[in-house]
Amino acid sequence: AQNTLEGTWTATKAERDGKAADDVVGHRLSFAGDRFQIQSKGAKSVYAGSFRVDASASPAAIDFDHSEGRLRGKAWKGIYALDRDTLIICDNAEDLDKARPAAFEAKSGSGYILVTFKRGS
Repeated sequence: AQNTLEGTWTATKAERDGKAADDVVGHRLSFAGDRFQIQSKGAKSVYAGSFRVDASASPAAIDFDHSEGRLRGKAWKGIYALDRDTLIICDNAEDLDKARPAAFEAKSGSGYILVTFKRGS
């Protein structure tokens, strides 16, 4: 299942803790092998590390294990939905103490972020 995510995705819509997260829109998320990288609009690497998915979970689960940057040694736990060229990820990036989200929503106070990505640059 990991290779279905292979390539680069651009954030087109984002919400965190019940509010629009416009600062995330335009970020690029790349998957290659078992590695991920997130770059800001200025093509600066913001986060990087390894990822793993469990496509048999419902909803499908994804973990981002950070190997560099300020989150080194920490992990985001999330869920994802892939529909052809659209990828939706909801994870606990805002509050790493929170459990993996159970639904694709980032309500106020949830500690979750919900991002829609489109395939390609």
